[in-house]
Amino acid sequence: MQRRIATLAIASLCALSFSGAHASETDSYPSRPVKIIVGFQAGGPTDVAARLVARALSEELKGSFIVENKPGATSNIASEMVAGAKPDGYTLLIAASPLTMNKFVFPQQRFDPIKSFEPVSKISSAPGVLAVSPNLAAKNWKEFEALAKKKADGLSYGSTGQGGTQHMAMLRLEQLTGIKMVHVPYGGTTGVINDLMGSVIDVAFMTSTGAMPNLESGKVRPIAIAGPQRLQGLPNVPTFKELGVPEMKSDSWNALLAPAGTPKVIVDKLAAVVQKAVKSKIFKDTLIPQGSVLIGNSPQEFKAELNEEVAFWADQFKKANIGN
Repeated sequence: MQRRIATLAIASLCALSFSGAHASETDSYPSRPVKIIVGFQAGGPTDVAARLVARALSEELKGSFIVENKPGATSNIASEMVAGAKPDGYTLLIAASPLTMNKFVFPQQRFDPIKSFEPVSKISSAPGVLAVSPNLAAKNWKEFEALAKKKADGLSYGSTGQGGTQHMAMLRLEQLTGIKMVHVPYGGTTGVINDLMGSVIDVAFMTSTGAMPNLESGKVRPIAIAGPQRLQGLPNVPTFKELGVPEMKSDSWNALLAPAGTPKVIVDKLAAVVQKAVKSKIFKDTLIPQGSVLIGNSPQEFKAELNEEVAFWADQFKKANIGN
């Protein structure tokens, strides 16, 4: 009996010791450098957001947050790297909207956008902007819609590729309006913008953050915003909701995530910093002029959005007969 009591006492002490060590480790977070992995090239919109977040986390949490760019496979290389990392808060991911779409394009990917991550906070969202070539005989949405319906399969639209954000946005627009056009896939955004400016293609969905200079200058003609509100840089361009197509929504977002199993106390600590940072002057001055809408939601809100978005894309890809 005495031996059993002693054994239980030792087990209790070990449990308390482990719990205390675990609490100490999370309380002192970060006690060493944290890697923030970005699945896109340095200098792009997602990288800019990542470096703003890294700076805010470093300042608020008094630690070292280092951005590492791991581009490739539409951000899947970075996502897989973080999904497989130790869930201790020292490897984080700055993700973009392809996170919820890629599983339908790349069925062989070895992570799940929901199960493999702990959502921290959505940083910002950049609504899609429907833009036409400068030589197209359409100055606004009504003229474009009439022209597109008159020339069924006569107009061409560009995208970054089959199953990408731009392609799926245009398929959604076709579903909602009955417009039918010819898809011209490119290997990247640059080709789409250049050929739209040169009137090689007639129309495309642009991500506001990447195309804002060309949209503002009129090198391509913006005619509608696929977001909840007009953009600061394009005050005269109406939203699809204003134009009577409220279901037409498309955006490219950036967000912070951690590997699944990361302690809640760390996730909440990171989220609190992002929520504070998006209200700061440097975030507003840097991201809003690029066409971003600042968000900074809670882990719970972001998780609900991810679930909703994955379900939405599952339906859209099935309707388009793309992927698995």
